[in-house]
Amino acid sequence: MLSIIAARSENNVIGKDGKIPWHIEGEQEQFRQLTMGKTVIMGRKTYEEIGRPLPGRKTIVVSGTGCFEGEGLLTAASFKEALDMAGSGDVFVAGGYSLYKEAIPLADVMYVTEVKTVVEDGDVFFPRFNADDFDLSIGETKGKDLEYTRTVYTRKRKEDA
Repeated sequence: MLSIIAARSENNVIGKDGKIPWHIEGEQEQFRQLTMGKTVIMGRKTYEEIGRPLPGRKTIVVSGTGCFEGEGLLTAASFKEALDMAGSGDVFVAGGYSLYKEAIPLADVMYVTEVKTVVEDGDVFFPRFNADDFDLSIGETKGKDLEYTRTVYTRKRKEDA
């Protein structure tokens, strides 16, 4: 199964100046719970922001310029190559924009944290997609300093569409 995991602002921003423009308490824990024991595909910039391989997960970095190696860490030249390297099992795409854009048409599920903020001068956005292709379930709304809502988009089966 191919899943996407992302957080986006009300104005669809996922990044600013090479960083995630917020810190949400508990968000990393949700990411860890969903991806533990799975394969995670991410772009070079996303990997460089994290700065290390993800423990307990196979991490594949898509990069045309660098080579990342380590325990549980592989490099692919393209998203297609990363999918081939992932093999069978659950795969999560964790950013950035170009990988999300390639993954959305193939994704079975998208875990999207909707962050209740507007990010001025954001420079990386979550790609537009046809929400009619998915069933939406709205989860919990939380946050002390910054409110967010967890949502899950599940691809509609052909016979449901």
